[in-house]
Amino acid sequence: MSQHPLMPKATAVWLIDNSVLTFEQIAEFCGLHTLEVQALADGDVGSRINGANPVVHNELTAEEIKRCEEDSTARLQIKSNNLPQPKKRSKGPRYTP
Repeated sequence: MSQHPLMPKATAVWLIDNSVLTFEQIAEFCGLHTLEVQALADGDVGSRINGANPVVHNELTAEEIKRCEEDSTARLQIKSNNLPQPKKRSKGPRYTP
């Protein structure tokens, strides 16, 4: 399972506004479809979404963004974090009247 940012659309909006990354790079990093990133860039969807800076949220480094801006075939790598992954809950017994 690949990791994506906590707020993928907000992160995508910030990357569109503040970097020269390709839509494919942003889409792969955020776990979105390329057309969805295109629609965010055009303002067709998410016009009220405020961008979330992935550097401030400790999801990317500025060096990683710069590396991928220089090479359009490079893919952004999310910073590894030590937060525990959410656990699946068992459904348990169901109430039957």
